[in-house]
Amino acid sequence: MSDGVVVEVPNAPQIPGLVFRRPRLPEDHAGTSEVFNAMARADGMNMRVSAEDVAHWFEHTTGWDPAVDEVVVELDGRIVAYADVRHRPDSDGTEVFAVVGAVDPSVRRRKLGTALLAFNEARARERALAELGRTDGALLHSWAGDEQLGAIALLERAGYTVARYFFHMVRQTLDEIPDPPLPAGLEIRPVLPEDHRKIFDADAEAFHDHWGGFDESDAAFEGFFSGPAFRPELWRVAWDGTEVAGVVMVEVMTSYNAEHDARRIEVSGVSVRRPWRGRGLARALVADALRGARDAGMTSATLGVDAQNPTGALGVYEAVGFAVDRRSRAYRRPMDGR
Repeated sequence: MSDGVVVEVPNAPQIPGLVFRRPRLPEDHAGTSEVFNAMARADGMNMRVSAEDVAHWFEHTTGWDPAVDEVVVELDGRIVAYADVRHRPDSDGTEVFAVVGAVDPSVRRRKLGTALLAFNEARARERALAELGRTDGALLHSWAGDEQLGAIALLERAGYTVARYFFHMVRQTLDEIPDPPLPAGLEIRPVLPEDHRKIFDADAEAFHDHWGGFDESDAAFEGFFSGPAFRPELWRVAWDGTEVAGVVMVEVMTSYNAEHDARRIEVSGVSVRRPWRGRGLARALVADALRGARDAGMTSATLGVDAQNPTGALGVYEAVGFAVDRRSRAYRRPMDGR
């Protein structure tokens, strides 16, 4: 791991006290989480993260090496931005390099984001040549919420176009939860350690049908069933004999709740394997998960969904009381041209 080595970012804004460097871990996690949360507040996003959340993500995310794929930006010793590059192929084999980051609102509109995006893109090209032997066919990927007008303008100026829309949905209360029946022959069982691999593999298989990629590495598996947000008693897993039919994952939004004096959960993942689709399983599992969260003292829920999900997920979530709150965009552009 690097130790805060200073790096040169071409065309960086000339701001006294501004320093670009590699991360110092784990001490940077607090500062980068503060930057993310400041961005989220300014842009109307409900997600919040803690230093512990960031540390867990670093430890269990593949496709990058923070020592060479992340840059941290300080202004007079305070972290004010970060940017990184990650490589994860789509399920269809498309080679995708995500170029992402965050800039504290206090230093926006000073061309810092422009310089970091270009720095990220150059690193992505370098990695594509080293890992794939080519840039042809590889895609650059980023995202922005509809309210993030600065990020949208930055990406579109750089030639990115919207590849996909996603909805952020909210259920403002956990009152009057419907009670759709579980399909015949299925049962919900607790999430036990001896079943973790089977649950993970079932979720991965289901997401092969979805847009984008799914990290099936051992590190991702370990992260799936650990970390500060892991609450297995709130999950719902449906079994058909020895086969996992569907999975609903739930996390308590600890950092958001502390800031807003709230008791909100995030339905962080919903999957149903092909043989069990079209029978109302997802609806039954989500509704049961909401009831479990309510019984645990939670009072509201949120989730994210692909607006073009081929399995009709949007209708499922609306049927159990979620409503669209905001929209975000996945942006892409060819690496070798605009």
